[in-house]
Amino acid sequence: MEIKNVELGIEVDNMDQLIELFGAFDENAKAIEKETGASIVSRNTHIAIFGRQEDAELAKVVVDKLLGRIRRHDKIDISKIRYAVELAREGNAEAIEEIMADVIAITNKGRQVKSRTLGQKRYVKAIRENTLVFAIGPAGTGKTYLAMAMAVVALKNKEVERIILTRPAVEAGESLGFLPGDLQTKVDPYLRPLYDALYEFLGGELFARLSERGVIEVAPLAYMRGRTLSDAFIVLDEAQNCTEEQMKMFLTRFGENSKVVVTGDITQIDLPKEKRSGLKHCIAILEGVENISIQYLTHKDVVRHELVQSIIKAYERHENANGR
Repeated sequence: MEIKNVELGIEVDNMDQLIELFGAFDENAKAIEKETGASIVSRNTHIAIFGRQEDAELAKVVVDKLLGRIRRHDKIDISKIRYAVELAREGNAEAIEEIMADVIAITNKGRQVKSRTLGQKRYVKAIRENTLVFAIGPAGTGKTYLAMAMAVVALKNKEVERIILTRPAVEAGESLGFLPGDLQTKVDPYLRPLYDALYEFLGGELFARLSERGVIEVAPLAYMRGRTLSDAFIVLDEAQNCTEEQMKMFLTRFGENSKVVVTGDITQIDLPKEKRSGLKHCIAILEGVENISIQYLTHKDVVRHELVQSIIKAYERHENANGR
């Protein structure tokens, strides 16, 4: 049976939008063509899309939604194009624009922080609606960064009185005992990603003032023992490296008017072989408990370099093939 090609058209508002859509040296247009199988050309402010009916319609939907993001001053790149095509194929085309409609926070330099994937949007929504949220997923999915953004917003809106950020200081191939300095100096490298995110949202000067007043506390998980953490936004990062005992201790620390976000990657556990991950253990126990949400992020939610997505998928294929 002969396959008929069709031509579909879209009008853009101005040449600036067209330039933004097509990208430098038409790299964005080439990416859309590669991902959809259709051909795209521009005629002034008219975009013509050629190809098989199915391919052309897919490309038209993607172009239309990407133009919607451009009108909202969102930058388009190849990773966003690939994700847009994936959403459109799954029947979630409307989410392409919806994802970035909600401004989560604003950095110290005035940059707007928004969800960049459907998984991130669901994660942020879960934090807003639940007391305890678990975010499980690989590196680069924004688990910690978005939790920190929500914590700073809650503090600025006076929903909580303080922010508490913690991580287990688990050794991953290096020994704390051989590092120079006192205990705080030794554990600071483990907490550096948390400091970096706070500097971005608050600036160094405000962060220092809030830390001095005890409004912001960044500390190893061991420092949480014996405390009741009320009126606080608490983030436990790298939770896959908590033992079962540590996780139970942590989850029984928070008090009235507190919100807790626990993040981790269960494929990157650095505990000794004889120790079981408290994160894997607790999500099996707490599944379905009211006011607790467990959010799973995947390679689709990675917002670092697009190669990171490919690396994660390659590892997943390898581990699935080996029955892990």
